[in-house]
Amino acid sequence: MQKRTVFMKTKMKYMYVSTLFFLFLSVSCVSGSSSSKEKVSESETILTGADQLDAYLPLLEGKKVGMMGNQTSIVGKEKKHLVDVLFENEVDLRFAFAPEHGFRGEIERGEAVSNDVDEKTGLPLYTLYGGNEKQDSIVQSVDVMIFDLQDVGARFYTYITSMHHVMELCAKHGKKLIVLDRPNPNGDQVDGPVRKDDKFKSNVSFHKIAMIHGLTVGELAYMINGEEWLEGGKECDLTVIPVQNYDHTMQYDLPVVPSPSLPNALSVRLYMSLCLFEGTDVSVGRGTDWPFQVIGYPDPVFGDFTFTPGEKAGMSKHVEGKNEENYGLDLRDLVPENQKFTLKYILGFYDKMPNKEDFFARPEFFDKLAGTDELREQIIAGLSEEEIRSAWKEDLVAYKKMRAKYLLYEDFE
Repeated sequence: MQKRTVFMKTKMKYMYVSTLFFLFLSVSCVSGSSSSKEKVSESETILTGADQLDAYLPLLEGKKVGMMGNQTSIVGKEKKHLVDVLFENEVDLRFAFAPEHGFRGEIERGEAVSNDVDEKTGLPLYTLYGGNEKQDSIVQSVDVMIFDLQDVGARFYTYITSMHHVMELCAKHGKKLIVLDRPNPNGDQVDGPVRKDDKFKSNVSFHKIAMIHGLTVGELAYMINGEEWLEGGKECDLTVIPVQNYDHTMQYDLPVVPSPSLPNALSVRLYMSLCLFEGTDVSVGRGTDWPFQVIGYPDPVFGDFTFTPGEKAGMSKHVEGKNEENYGLDLRDLVPENQKFTLKYILGFYDKMPNKEDFFARPEFFDKLAGTDELREQIIAGLSEEEIRSAWKEDLVAYKKMRAKYLLYEDFE
């Protein structure tokens, strides 16, 4: 274990230096720019792990391969699906696991993801979301697993839970895992309460990390291994292919919609703050053309702006305020890169709710999203955002110290 820990730290240091070298080259070539915080052709300069075929194809030669991916698993400017690229390069790909929302990203939040076959390639598809009794034999059938999903940087976004399950299976059966890293579109912030108590552990709060965790999936994978969070303290045989020309100060627009309710950069940025409403009956625009860009409730007390949620692809079954006129806030004109995690929206709506006992319609789920019951209790007690933030400050400082050990990219602080 000691040798592997030294090896992991050495490997992380090497990849970190390499990333900084490529970042220096890319920033130096940008005319008129002296700061990576400026939004400068990052879509052209950034190379995701999946883009770097020379780095991982040799690791797959002569191996039986499985993967976890979805519609975000793309390669290059042409946005070719990783499955197609692997087949084109004669990789012996046997199956794919699909996360929440399915392999093509069309299934609604929380809905069952069934075992299936990819229509385009005929590749067998299996689910880990919600469990799979055959998952052990499925993973045992291959030599190497690939993980390639686009996370959005929130503890309650379940793709990182899926990665943990894949790591567990690989560690259990002695299989190698290759994580193809991708930028975190909210990787310029670390915020919110840190989950401590296992009674709040769930698919939406699986790890003891900050709610807005500030990690890429590759960095989190190293943290899971390093903090011995896998069952029995086991260690996954892990290789991370890091992103080139990326650091945590950058704004990154996702090239592919990660799930039905996050259609654009603004929704991805506001998701950090608005997802807590899922523990209430307040609408965040599901069933409209503007999910996570509007907020409302069927009562004029919440504002003059109105919208009526209906049914949209991937947003038809679990729609708050469906077929009712909702009153509230229009956030569609906000600038995405200016949005950071805040409690002002949830505090504002709670303050205006005529019958406050009705606000937390699903209190247990709200607590799982928050990773604690303290936040709900603080809101009910009428604490300000500043007072609430002070309560989680000490835990956040400790988390940031732990996080620093696993960073592969220059931080925003």
